[in-house]
Amino acid sequence: MPEIAVTGIRGGRDRRIDVLRGIALLMIFINHIPGTIYENYTSRNFGFSDAAEGFVMISGISAALAYSAGLKNKPLWNGIARVWNRAWMLYLVHLFVMAWVIGIAAAVARFTGNLVLMSQNNLQYLQSDLAGTLVGIPLLTHQLGYVNILPLYAILLLAAPALILAALRWPLRTLAGSVALWVVAGLLHLDMPNFPSEGGWFFNPFAWQLLFVIGIVTGLAMRRGQRLVPVKGWLVALSVAYLLFALAWVKIPALMDAGNATLSAVAAKGVPFFIRDFDKTYVAVPRLLHILALAYLLSALPLVRQTANSRLMEPIAMLGRQALPVFAFGTILSTLVQAAKTLTPASAVVDGLMIAAGALLQLALAWARERHRNRMRADARV
Repeated sequence: MPEIAVTGIRGGRDRRIDVLRGIALLMIFINHIPGTIYENYTSRNFGFSDAAEGFVMISGISAALAYSAGLKNKPLWNGIARVWNRAWMLYLVHLFVMAWVIGIAAAVARFTGNLVLMSQNNLQYLQSDLAGTLVGIPLLTHQLGYVNILPLYAILLLAAPALILAALRWPLRTLAGSVALWVVAGLLHLDMPNFPSEGGWFFNPFAWQLLFVIGIVTGLAMRRGQRLVPVKGWLVALSVAYLLFALAWVKIPALMDAGNATLSAVAAKGVPFFIRDFDKTYVAVPRLLHILALAYLLSALPLVRQTANSRLMEPIAMLGRQALPVFAFGTILSTLVQAAKTLTPASAVVDGLMIAAGALLQLALAWARERHRNRMRADARV
């Protein structure tokens, strides 16, 4: 979730980025509270991808818009240092959020005797292998469920200077290299290691970099006042068709059963899993095509820009502009709601009130930070 300064775009700041990122933040917050009826209405229930894919692509766009100008100037190190400073900030915020999540789960166990939170989402390793877990947390080799996306962003931002410089000179070759790495990661099951648990990162940087690079190349085109892919009627129609197909797949049981049978037959013929599966760790093809179709459609429809520019969307845009602190705060709040749900009877009304309160608190944080930033700017002009 890199910072974004998009004043270099011809015509001023593109509010669609802020609004779409703010919407993604709210959906991520809701999805991080499992067991409520409200998670049934987030984007992941209407297609193959979810808010995470969109967020990573937006972050690539933001990185290109925010940092590309600094990487064109000499000395080059100044621009690189700015990006890497942001990556370091993400690492520190990740550790901060991890500490709070562990503390909340431990407090529930200590003061109520309820061990539900301490027995899931990789928190159980604190009991079975405390020393290994304490080694793995700062090394990013041990990540908790719902608290595992910031390490991906930190790694991608470390690579961002090289990716932006390459994309500035060879955009298509950079994109082709990214696709090649994604294919290699899928074929060889290439991933970052976990410790003390087995396996790899849930958000595999070798696969998810493709969405980030697509975002970078898109952002560089936006900075030139261009589109990466022109608006074509047949492409809009194709995007709509694929999105409707994905919606039908997840909502019509008969179609899902037939589709899964077809995929099983394809798998029996040796087609790699990341081509025919819905695997999130490796950004499998159905998920990749879904987020690309959705991103293209949203970027092509004038109504999206008009809606994003309306005053009614300012609170959502404010969330998007303050993405990192809002995401961190939202993750802590979602853990608190999870804790409350383990101690209280199931209730859709109570769930709704807690989710609404969490969203309002995130809006309050974003408003406070915006107010502070504006005040600092005003003082600087005096």
